[in-house]
Amino acid sequence: MTSKLEPPKTTPPYNKSRIAGYFNFNYYQTNFRTEILAGITTFMTMAYILVVHPLIMSDAVFLQESGDLFRELVVVTGITAAIGSLVMGLYGKYPFVQAPGMGTNAFFAYSVVLGLGIDWRVALAAVLIEGLIFIGLTLTDIRRHLITAVPNGIKTATTVGIGLFLAYIGLASSTATGGAGLIVANEVTNTAFGSFREPATLLATLGLFLTAFLLIRRVKGAIFWGIVGTSLLGWALGVANTPKGIMEIPNFPSHLFGQAFVGLSGINGSNIIDFVAVLLVFLFVDLFDTIGTLTGVSTQAGYIDENGELPRANQALSADAIATTTGAILGTSTVTTFAESAAGVAEGGRTGFTAVVAAIMFLLALLFVPIFEAIPAFATAPALTVVGVLMMASVKHIHWEDLTEAIPAFATIFFIPFGFSIAEGLSAGLILYPFTKLASGRTEEVPLVTWILAALFIIRFVFTTLRFG
Repeated sequence: MTSKLEPPKTTPPYNKSRIAGYFNFNYYQTNFRTEILAGITTFMTMAYILVVHPLIMSDAVFLQESGDLFRELVVVTGITAAIGSLVMGLYGKYPFVQAPGMGTNAFFAYSVVLGLGIDWRVALAAVLIEGLIFIGLTLTDIRRHLITAVPNGIKTATTVGIGLFLAYIGLASSTATGGAGLIVANEVTNTAFGSFREPATLLATLGLFLTAFLLIRRVKGAIFWGIVGTSLLGWALGVANTPKGIMEIPNFPSHLFGQAFVGLSGINGSNIIDFVAVLLVFLFVDLFDTIGTLTGVSTQAGYIDENGELPRANQALSADAIATTTGAILGTSTVTTFAESAAGVAEGGRTGFTAVVAAIMFLLALLFVPIFEAIPAFATAPALTVVGVLMMASVKHIHWEDLTEAIPAFATIFFIPFGFSIAEGLSAGLILYPFTKLASGRTEEVPLVTWILAALFIIRFVFTTLRFG
């Protein structure tokens, strides 16, 4: 049975535009303006990755290399994001945008390279092998079945958890790095409300009101214009640094390209155990980060059918696998589907053309890096927050009166933002789900694959605790 939102097999004869026909604009009741705005909005909420990811990766690479490779890492980040998003848009036909993942890049830099002392080229080799394994898992249909194995209640909870996660990322970003600072660290309570004496915090709050006003007034591109308006205000008032130029020709990442293959030759008896351990963690986190994001954002967009399946799931998962493999060859850590894709969905993006537009923006950004570097984090914080509001609407679909559904759902929602990981939240929910069903004597409601996933999550927790502390 197909999803009610799965496009027809043939393009209607009245759709004159070949592009609109290919992406089934009429079927999804969308148009070029909406899709373009959605793609730009998603890119704007993700533009920070062009700066933040190279900063994290450079902590690992610079330690072992001479010279400034930051710009090369920016180029690799943009190209990898563009490739993954293009494959997702053109092949998967979903409005999901990809880029090197936050979290896995920190694990790559600080736990693997700096913590275990593994050469960064060997770490890239682990990412390369992970990508090849993902391609194999996708071809054998295993990854699609894993999406189906996630119960509908946890799919919905993942949507809500991602919404809270995005809002937390936006509001808790530090004013020291240009963030909103509405949530700050506190020695007594761990976190506290920020101070409006901080100009960035005040502007982020004004941006939140502006974006909310535009949304309530149903202004097209409200989230996008909220980002632009807040950025312009920050530049005009001197709260954020204005762009230090307009265009800049990027250099080819010659020092990074192909280093994963060099890393393969660096695997030996002294590091093989650590290499396998790192590979397994990369596999696990990326696999369930992607599944969590796909199911969460797909539930928000209405793509999940009545059987809990995502149409064209293998195509979407192929984009992730191809991007990860390509990224490793180019010289970056694991690529994944970004939760910020929800911003484009909230803006009305419903087809792969949204992802294509975002991919083009990533490529164009490589020419205009000075401008996108200047977009302050406090300008994107309102966008992430209102997207969180929109994603919270799914919470009403959880069966709270049934504790066997409510407890796993709550754990999923709770641990995604507070564990700062989609994979962690999904794992908590999937471990508790069969346990609650077992406690109620309703084990027939739990598919075999879900039991297997729960066991794998438990093994993974034990393994990572023993290996990485």
